Amino acid sequence: MRAALATALLSLTVSAALAAESAPIRLYSAGSLRAALTDIAAAYSSTYHVNVEPVYGASGALGDRLVKGEAGDIFTSADMGYPEALTQAGKSGPTVLFARNHLCAILRPGLHATSNTLLATLLNPAIRVGTSSPSNDPGGAYAWAMFKKAEAVRSGSRATLEGKALRMGNEPGMLAVPPNTKNAMVWLLQTQRLDIFLSYCTNGHAAETDLPGLSTVTLPPELSIVANEGLTVLKGANEEHATQFALFILSPVGQKILAEHGFDAPLQP
Repeated sequence: MRAALATALLSLTVSAALAAESAPIRLYSAGSLRAALTDIAAAYSSTYHVNVEPVYGASGALGDRLVKGEAGDIFTSADMGYPEALTQAGKSGPTVLFARNHLCAILRPGLHATSNTLLATLLNPAIRVGTSSPSNDPGGAYAWAMFKKAEAVRSGSRATLEGKALRMGNEPGMLAVPPNTKNAMVWLLQTQRLDIFLSYCTNGHAAETDLPGLSTVTLPPELSIVANEGLTVLKGANEEHATQFALFILSPVGQKILAEHGFDAPLQP
């Protein structure tokens, strides 16, 4: 009995030591997933004693860095396209759907609209509408997909919205945001550089605590945009632990955390 207990204790000690020596998992993740993935990573590290080192940013920019060879272990994107590019390039395993989000209109304090009046508000010449860059951020691409849908509702809407939309970024002609700004969307709405920002519903609800009076309006069914979000594990030395972390995101625990942050969790029981 004592010998068996000693063996078990030794096995646990060795396992713990190996976990402690494991290289941290390098997570590249869409900024819109920051809060949820931070909580998931903490729960994973608490369970498996392996650290997760996150890098957050626009999915397109992160995906490009990984395609060009920057070292990472797992990529969670706000769309399916950017991780699938890694899969097709032979740099990662399959791309798997792990969450869904939705596009919403985030209104500055003092501005009011409903789902039924939203399109008219967006088309109002006095209303300044912002998006993230559609060229490297799925959030921006989803907004521009909504502009295309608007054309079927009211003729001329697409051209009007594409013509007036102000894209957030630091390139010439874009909406620049001061470095180290905690929440760029909140800053743009708070300083009234924008009246409406088209972003994920989860971003809007999270920002309501940072900017009292800010409101999140759901798009009407005819303009609704669903964001399918994908993850992929990159090939490399830490693939085993990254796969384990990916499975944790897909597990009931990971899916529950995503749901708590407002995401649709497709694998949640």
